[in-house]
Amino acid sequence: MKIAVVNENSQAAKNELIVSCLKKAAEPKGHTVVNYGMYGAEDPNPLTYVQCGILAAVLLNSGAADFVVTGCGTGEGAMLACNAFPGVLCGHIESPLDAYLFTQVNDGNCVAIPFAENFGWGGELNLEYIFEKLFCAPGGGGYPPERVVPEQRNKKILDEVKKITHTDLVTILKGLDRELVKGALSGAHFLELFNADCKDEKIAAAVREVLQ
Repeated sequence: MKIAVVNENSQAAKNELIVSCLKKAAEPKGHTVVNYGMYGAEDPNPLTYVQCGILAAVLLNSGAADFVVTGCGTGEGAMLACNAFPGVLCGHIESPLDAYLFTQVNDGNCVAIPFAENFGWGGELNLEYIFEKLFCAPGGGGYPPERVVPEQRNKKILDEVKKITHTDLVTILKGLDRELVKGALSGAHFLELFNADCKDEKIAAAVREVLQ
């Protein structure tokens, strides 16, 4: 699985820490971590939490990433922005238990973590444990065992609901403010990483149109 990291501006200084903790937990399980930035507090390509949602949607809908780790100060804004888009099911994760239940019960493809709120002494340990529980087993396994069947059924229902309540991503990208989208896709290594992994030519074309 390809896991993308997307940081917004207020917590960009934690990018290196987040990527390090994620790699420690995910790479031994065979996953690949791809860092889309921001690459630090001084990164000249800032991302708001709304733009994190745009970038996450582009990565997930195009197949450039299978899972996105993002967040903001509280995690709430990033979660709301991500869930505004089709093909993105984002959970707000504060603890390892949240992480395990989200992946097993809800089988989402994105998490928003509070990187400032309650992120004090031992914050990096909690982050590491969150990532361990996020990727300790394939998603959608269910919990507890007697709830597996209805949980899996409800996930499929939610996926179908989102198909009806959201229009396609290409239409969305064309309808949004061009500079807002361009800013979301202007990271120093975005094109290099995206072009290497994108599996959807329609989305790739829409991205090229925005960035030209």
